[in-house]
Order: sequence, then structure tokens, then C-alpha cells
Amino acid sequence: MPKRTDIRKIFIIGSGPIVIGQACEFDYSGTQACKALREEGYEVVLANSNPATIMTDPETADRTYIEPLTVEVLERIIARERPDALLPTVGGQTGLNLAVDLAEAGILDTYGCELIGARLPAIKKAEDRGLFKEAMLRCGCEVPESLVVHSLEEAREFGAALNYEAIIRPAFTLGGSGAGVSFNREEFDRVVKWGLELSPIHEILVEESVLGWKEYELEVMRDLNDNVVIICSIENFDPMGIHTGDSITVAPAQTLTDKEYQVMRDAAIVIIREIGVDTGGSNIQFAVHPDTGRMVVIEMNPRVSRSSALASKATGFPIAKIAAKLAVGYSLDEIPNDITRETPASFEPTIDYCVTKIPRWAFEKFPGADNVLTVQMKSVGEAMSIGRTFKESLQKGLRSLEIGRFGLGADGKDRPLTGNPDPREEKEAILRAIRIPRPDRIFQVARAFRLGAAEEEVYDATKIDPWFLRNLREIIEEEAALREAGPGDPAVLRRAKEFGFSDHQLGSLWGLDPMDVRRLRKEHGITATYKLVDTCAAEFEAYTPYYYSTYSDEDEVRPSTRDKIMILGGGPNRIGQGIEFDYCCVHAAFALKEDGFETIMVNSNPETVSTDYDTSDRLYFEPVTLEDVLNICDREQPRGVIVQFGGQTPLNLADALWKAGVPVIGTTPASIARAEDRKEFRELVEKLQLLQPPNDTATSIEEAREVAARIGYPVVVRPSFVLGGRAMEIVYDQASLDRYMGEAVSASPERPILIDRFLENAIEIDVDALCDGHDVVIGGIMQHIEEAGVHSGDSACILPPHDLPAEIIEEIKTQTRALARELNVVGLMNIQYAVQNHDIYVLEVNPRASRTVPFVSKATGVPLAKLAARVMAGKTLRELGVTEDPWPAYVSAKEVVLPFIKFPGVDILLGPEMRSTGEVMGIDSSMGLAFAKSQVAAGNRIPMSGTVFLSLNDRDKNDMGSLGQDLVDLGFSLMATHGTAEFLQQQGIAVQLVTKVGEERPHIVDRIINGEVQWIINTPLGGASKSDGREIRRTALERSLPIMTTLSAARAAVMGIRAMRQGNTSVRSLQEYHGKR
Repeated sequence: MPKRTDIRKIFIIGSGPIVIGQACEFDYSGTQACKALREEGYEVVLANSNPATIMTDPETADRTYIEPLTVEVLERIIARERPDALLPTVGGQTGLNLAVDLAEAGILDTYGCELIGARLPAIKKAEDRGLFKEAMLRCGCEVPESLVVHSLEEAREFGAALNYEAIIRPAFTLGGSGAGVSFNREEFDRVVKWGLELSPIHEILVEESVLGWKEYELEVMRDLNDNVVIICSIENFDPMGIHTGDSITVAPAQTLTDKEYQVMRDAAIVIIREIGVDTGGSNIQFAVHPDTGRMVVIEMNPRVSRSSALASKATGFPIAKIAAKLAVGYSLDEIPNDITRETPASFEPTIDYCVTKIPRWAFEKFPGADNVLTVQMKSVGEAMSIGRTFKESLQKGLRSLEIGRFGLGADGKDRPLTGNPDPREEKEAILRAIRIPRPDRIFQVARAFRLGAAEEEVYDATKIDPWFLRNLREIIEEEAALREAGPGDPAVLRRAKEFGFSDHQLGSLWGLDPMDVRRLRKEHGITATYKLVDTCAAEFEAYTPYYYSTYSDEDEVRPSTRDKIMILGGGPNRIGQGIEFDYCCVHAAFALKEDGFETIMVNSNPETVSTDYDTSDRLYFEPVTLEDVLNICDREQPRGVIVQFGGQTPLNLADALWKAGVPVIGTTPASIARAEDRKEFRELVEKLQLLQPPNDTATSIEEAREVAARIGYPVVVRPSFVLGGRAMEIVYDQASLDRYMGEAVSASPERPILIDRFLENAIEIDVDALCDGHDVVIGGIMQHIEEAGVHSGDSACILPPHDLPAEIIEEIKTQTRALARELNVVGLMNIQYAVQNHDIYVLEVNPRASRTVPFVSKATGVPLAKLAARVMAGKTLRELGVTEDPWPAYVSAKEVVLPFIKFPGVDILLGPEMRSTGEVMGIDSSMGLAFAKSQVAAGNRIPMSGTVFLSLNDRDKNDMGSLGQDLVDLGFSLMATHGTAEFLQQQGIAVQLVTKVGEERPHIVDRIINGEVQWIINTPLGGASKSDGREIRRTALERSLPIMTTLSAARAAVMGIRAMRQGNTSVRSLQEYHGKR
């Protein structure tokens, strides 16, 4: 069928900020959909609150609204734009849920906007647990025995019939939020209550436990002519009971017989037809009993999902792009395959390699969090690898994670579990440990095999399929053989590389430096070869250069004589290094392609736009490690390599690449090291006669005590060369310092600990700048809402600054220019300052892209990363026509999104170590309105009335100024514990006294639970104070009450409430804001 001509304008709702369970895979899918629809001549209107995405670039859609994703705001956009259709399937669970809300509220009907791709009945049938169960039984597919309930009382009777061994799944949630497993009545009641709270429709499915069964997924597409194709089969390495987002997964499925696969395939086709998804992609999950082969359907996502991104990258089949074209009327046989150009999209992809996805977690950021993996997703990112075999693919995937491992052990990082010299005792301890799935279980399984455990013993403990266990055992056996064989035999070397062993592992086994292993390999002619990802197992010619490495006789890289520039990506998402850096890499590829360079992207993250096959001229889906990057450089001989855009991952390779003769362009590694090295940087600051907090370095507890005593407490302590405030802390006394030095020195091996005087009551400022080695342009100056001491990545910020004196701003600009020139920066630079009593202190300088670049670019309309890439490739700022500092006529606010709800028991206090997973942006005419929008977008709805509970530390009581009176003037009632209440009463402010936790009841937590409090302002200081408020903060979090832990955030909220009351927020597109610049 031809495309529809009765619709002209299509509305797409994005997925909002990056959260656990919904990451940047939806930037990838949304960007693809926007591009595909505009290619077909449709006008695209996009709404999304996340500034860090390519999707929200003003060039991606015709009209881009960076606004809170609420029904009220979306209705205003629809009323303004009058779209003909809404595509609900490319914005994750957030976009889908909002589309349902808009439809059910009658808003789409009011404005004549139809759902395309998936209609309301189909969405509800797939997402509503009860309707889905009925549909599966109707079409002859078996599901686990289950019951849909809406209350604890309903659930208990069915739970008893299952002997309380159940899995609980809430309806309409993402990443398994609210899901849980129970084995007894107490656990059952707790998980049911939690699931009912988190489901937006207060509905859960209680189902029989299928823990230990094998888990599979199929990615399915359907068109309006009822053609259905299976894009990819995916098998979970881990059995049922671990969320698929937290499981290692493998494509294609490895342990299904052809008959079993056909049965599953037929079921998937029946299911997508029964649910009634008109067009596009769906993800269907199955469980198979390992002994009987009984197959049950677990769930279906009637949209592009997290697994869709993996399937797209694994096969080269652009699921989101095809889904968008199907939604406007095309059939699968009418859409050409971009990679082969000969086959249509109705050809099912075939792959002749193995793809492995491995999750990455961030438990180290949340002390006290339970790291047991269950049916609720906890990982923050993932890496994908491609190899000719599962063994090769797995080892590549493990070294892609950037957790200090270089494969399945044999890298000098294995540690005994017990320290017991008896290997039998150690083996038994490991076999007990691997019964509980944790992030390091795969390494413990490998250790079990090293200690002689049998496959049957490991299977009994883990229920991991014997096929996978056999492959792990064979890797361990090869490891032992390699240790004995030594490096002299070329056949041994080649076999090791075919098993996926890295040069680092081989060096560890043979006592050699990894670079010596590399030289030895090359002498023997054992070099990486590159194969194409072509969707068709080489049956047709592939036109898109999308490569993976292996060790074989044939290399498929096409020769080219064009000038090439290689961009190193950031690897898997993690807290501190996320989508913002991928944004910079993508912009570099776009800009340099426009300038005529052949661009090469190297990355291992399947969720990103950077690993889309058409973002750069050549894509290498490879680990971002020294070995793998050097192998690609050997093959491609780039004119330049960009390491400054992908975050700390490629930056850590800069010096070694430079020494290996790789042409690193932009700011030199020597200048980067000068900014990172504490002693050299202090000399630089002194040379420029700038201020810096007193600081020094220490490599032992004794040195640290001496430095801290000399500088004076409180001090900020952190390892050098880290990102995201990893292991950073403010310590107030020697006992805390001793504890830190004992626990955190290993956070950055072979690097000293940095110790700085902590500046209290200081305002923190972030500056992004561009420099071409001579001229400097200040891209943006951001004022943090939280004071110094909260990691910049966790602080809300305002651009331009809202209450800094003009002379301070000018002095900051002057100091930024001086630092950029002294460091000879070529490209981007980020500087953090603290302003205390009109003194400006330089906190740190990063001569690279920062996580604020996308926000600043959206706030000012100046594409900083594109300009920086062109400067690094040789252009000057004057040649590019960029000579003035942008200063927008409107205000932008950035707020962060924190994942504490996923980690029960973890305190939500912010500090110098970064914990946020994503960010949102609010834009409006004033600071108050912009900040208020950012709070709504982040899910922190500031109340307009009610009771505010205040509990302030003694320092903040003296600094609170008019905050209490401001709240009363706005009509709020105040409630406080004794100390804060007494202080407020001394100011003549009426306040209701409430007791602390542990005192007379009802205490403050009782009042919160009873709904008597609408807003909490709690600013603890010191260990005892933090402990007192912990239960308050956790109770507020679990009830979605707004809570602020700094005075500055509370004051900003007061400004927001005033602004909201004085006038309506505006709803305008980014293109309109930028036109006003």
C-alpha cells in the first residue's frame, strides 16, 4: 500500500529523562522515527523533556517542544499544533502511557488526532495484565497460572493456592518497576502492596513462579496487510527470575531446536495478530521449562522496546525506522533494506555471528543497596559485542563493560571468595554464592570451573543452561592450556584470539605487557579481521560499512583514500557518563561528514544514536579498549582520532594512543594531563594568579592526615582521574578521613587521593567554552541551585545565572579565557568555579566535552559539539563565524532524575558523588517559571498549597533568611521538630510542633503516612543528623512527596511557586526560542 496522504502532521512523544528501565534506546528509536517520517514528507512535532538527546535537537523534528511530559502540557501542544496523528510506539513506556491517557481523556478526539501504529484497544490488551491473559488463552497460547488483582485481600487467597511462591507484576510500568518475587506470606504481602502502589492503575498480576525456566524474546513486526516477520530471537543466559534488562542475553537464540523455534515463531505471529498491533514492532517474551519443554507467554510490549534497540544493532535491521514507515501505510515488501538495497524489509534477517549483551550496574554509587538481581531491573547501562562464536562474543562483551575486567578472568583481577587455602572449601563456598544472582556471578561461575566444579553442580546452583556452562568451562580449559603453552607458538596465539582472549589476558597469563603481546601477534601475522553486519549472512552485498572484529582469513573492510577521522564513543552508559557524551560523538560525526571527512565511529553501546549504521560513514561495534582501538587504527589509518567527546573512557586511552603514534587531534594529551595532574594544575593556577581552594595529594593515611590538618576540615577527598564523582566524599574529622582512606583508595588504582578544602556556603558555577588555541568563546555559564558540595551532575542549574553580579560574570569569563589559552585548548572545555563572598575559586578544569554540552546547546541555540569537532579538524572560530558569547533572552533550567526508588534502604541525600541517571529541562521567560517546569518534568511536583515540614541543621537555621515567612505568605502551614520550630517561633512565625522519629507518637513519619504533609524540607548535617532524617526522606520518596535537602533548592521552589501564581507558563518550540536569540 502507498503511504497515507490524508495525514500531514505527526506528533511523537519522547520517553523523557534517562531512568533505570528506560534509557537512551528511545533516543535512538525516536530519532530514527523522526528522520523516517520527514523523509516521507510529513511534518513532525516532537515533545520530550530530555535535553541530552539527539531527538530534541532542533534539526531532528520540524517543531521540538522541550516541555514536561504531562497530559496538561501535551494537550496545549496538540491544541497549538493540531497534528493529524500521534505515533505512540517509539517513546518507551512513558510515551505509550501518555498516549493512552490522552486518548482516554478524549483529547485526541477533541482535536481530531488519531493513534497510528498501535490503537488504543491493542495497547490496552497488551499492557493490561488481565486482558492480555484472556487474549493469550483465546488464541491458544499458554500463560503461567495467574490472577489479576486490585487489592491485597484479592491477592491473598490466590497466593495461598500457590503456597506464596509467586511472581508479582504491576501493569503499565517500565523496567519491571514494582515487580517482585515471594516465597512466603510475609514477602507476598510486601511485594503485592509495593506493586499496587507503583502501578498507575493499581493493578497487578500474581502468577505462578517460573523461576529457573529458560527465557526467550522474539522481536516481531507486522504491517497493515497482515504480513509478519521475526526480526531476531534473543535468549537469556540467566534463567527466569532475573529481569531481562539485568540478564546477559544472546542473539540469535542458541539452545532452541529448529522445531522449538518454529513453535515459538508461530506463537509470536498468532499473538501479534490477536493483540491487534496494526503495524510496527513488538517484543514478546516466553519462558520454557528446561525439562518438559512446556512453553508459556510472559508478556508483550506493543511498541519499540529496549530489546528492539539490541535487535536492531544485532541484525542491522532498523526496527524503529521501519515501524514509523509502516505506521503511515507502507507494507513491509514496499520498504527497501538500507543495508543490502536489494531486499525488502519483508526478508527476515539472518545472522552468521553471535551477539552478546551484558548489563552494567552502579551499586557502588548506592552503599547499602541490595545487589541481588530479581525481576525489577537495576542496571544503568549495557554493552554489546559481536563475535563468530559465543566464546569470542562473551569475552569481548566483558571487556567492553569497563569495570576493570578484560575477559572471563585470567586478567589478574580474580580474587578468592573465602581466602581459605583448601580449594575444596573455596569451591563449596562459590557453589553456595552462585545460587544467588549478583552482578559478578559470571566471574564466580568461571572460578568454580577453575576449582574443578562439574557442569551439573553449577547448573544445580544457577539453572543456567548447560550449553552456556559448557562454553564457559571450555574457555577456562583453554585458559589453563594457554598458561602451560606460552607465547612462542603462532597456532596457540591464533586459537587464543579465536576464543576471545584479549592481549591483556594473554599478558597476564604469560607475564608480558599487553603491548608486547600485540607486537608478538603482529610479528606472527595474527591480526584482527573485520566482518560486515549485513542482515543476510552474506547472501547479498552490504552497502553500509558496519563492522565487527574476529580472527579469520578474510577481511571485508572496503579500501578508501578519503581523509578519515575516528570518533571514540563512551561505551556502556553508567552514572557519570551517559547519553550526553554520546550526543557529542554524534554531533562530531554529523559535522565532520558535512565538511567532507570520512567519519569512523567506535563504540560498544547498543542503545545509542552513535551506533546507528547511518550516523557515521563507518561503524565499528567494538570494545573501546586500547587493544581494539589500535587494531582499527592499523586497518583504517585515520588522519585524526577524537578522544575528548566520549567521556572518561576514551580520554583514559589518550596518552597510550599518542605514544603508539595515533594522531589524537584537538587538545593534546599533555594538556589534558596538565589539567588532571594536581601538582601541575596548581602551578598553572598560581601562574595565572587565580584562586584555588587549598589542596594537596596523599598516597597514604599518614599523608592524608597531615594534609587535612594543614588545610583544615571539612575537606573534599577523591581519587584522581575519575568521572561522576566516583568515591568522592566530604569529611568533617580525622575518623571519617581514616575510614575513607581505608575504603576508597582502590577506587582509582595507582593514583593519589586528592584533598581540597571544602568551601562552605559557596555558589557553584559551571562554564562550557570553545577554544581554537587562540580565540575563546564562552558557550554558557550555569549557576547551580545546590551549593558547592553537591556533585555538579546532581545539581539543578540555571542558564544564564539568575543572581550573580555582572562584575563576577565578567571576571569568570576573563578567567575562563586565560585558562583555555594557557592549556592551549583546541575544542571544548568545562570549568567549575565556586563563588564565596565575591571571591572566585577554580575547582577543576576539564579540557574535554562535559555532560552539560547538550543542555547548553539547547539553551543557547549554539551547537557546541559540532563547532568543537570542526575546530579540532583544523578550522578556526573566526572561519566558522563564531566570535561572540551567546546570551539567551530567556531562561533555561536543568534538573536531574535520581533512581533511589529502585534501591530500598538507600538514603536520598545528595553529596559529592554523582547518583543521577538523567536530566530534564525547563525553558521559559523567567527563572521561577523555568525552574518550576523543570521540577514538573523531573516528577518533583511542587505543591501549590498544604503543609510544609521543615527540619534544618543548625547552620541552615541561621542562613534560612525569609524562607519560613515566604512559605507562610504563599499560604502554606508549617510543621517542624523542636529545634527548627523554636527558631521559627522566635521569628514570629506560626508553626505546628511535631515529634521526631523515636519520640512520642504520632511522630513525623506517622504524620507523613497519614497524608498530613505535602512538602518536606530536610537539611541534615553530620552523621547523627543524617541518620535521624533518613526514615523521613525514605517515607517521602516512597509516597512521591517532594523533598528538598538543601536551602537553595527550597528557595528556588518558592520562586517557582510565585512565578506559577503570577502567570501561566508558556509552551513554545525550541525553534521559536532560538529564533528569538
